[in-house]
Amino acid sequence: MTAQSSFEIGSPVNACMLKIYFLTLRLGHRPAQFCSYSGSKFPRDRNDLSEFDKALPSWSLRDYIIPPAVLLVFGAGVWLIHSNDERRATSGSSQTKRFERNPQGVWPYGGPFRLINTENKTVTEADLQGSWILMYFGYTSSPDVGPEEVQKMAEAIDILEDQHHLKITPVYISIDPQRDSPAQLRAYLQEFHPKIIGLTGPAAAIKQIAQEFRIFFKKSEEEGQDYLIESTNDMILLNPKTEIVGRFGVRYDAVQLSDAVAKEVKKAAG
Repeated sequence: MTAQSSFEIGSPVNACMLKIYFLTLRLGHRPAQFCSYSGSKFPRDRNDLSEFDKALPSWSLRDYIIPPAVLLVFGAGVWLIHSNDERRATSGSSQTKRFERNPQGVWPYGGPFRLINTENKTVTEADLQGSWILMYFGYTSSPDVGPEEVQKMAEAIDILEDQHHLKITPVYISIDPQRDSPAQLRAYLQEFHPKIIGLTGPAAAIKQIAQEFRIFFKKSEEEGQDYLIESTNDMILLNPKTEIVGRFGVRYDAVQLSDAVAKEVKKAAG
């Protein structure tokens, strides 16, 4: 048996679909009537139709002319939907513009913070002003991405100093204050580079700075101390005013990261 097209006009199924469609447009007839089909050939003569089909009203072109009032209501609905879509699009573009760089190349977020370093001393953003900062948010129990990113940071710092003659201060902020004590953080970072400044603090302070710097993190639901943390893995570049001027994702290797940082520093110098 040869398969018929899924939308053949002469097929009984599609004739049925067309009949239902037109019936639903008629305001004077009930749309709950359906056509019947009990053979392999759609009857061409009304005498060959089933009793159910004969019960259907006769078709007339004027029955399917949609009144102007209906068209007006339909048009108004389309206009409202379009207007709402435009407002949402405008709102979305306005929200995006809030996070574009200003003419000086500064991102409009970031903010003050108050944390604790590996020597249990308080550190604020004011203590870091005056030098360029390369900042990373992570946690010492990270099994893979975390150590790779810290190693990349360490290598990039050396490349920047040796090849670009730029001194950049590396800062590592723990997003896991529950496990990352100052002593734990100090021991961890010394394995990568002695110049990396480690910062931690109360959970509320960590949450605040993460929000200010647009860093997402979420602890997994495992019980006890054996849990993972999903987080953003961007490196953030701050100018000497602790303003954000760059973000670099995991796709950058150490050389690419150092080149990108050097480019931003030289751009700021004019």
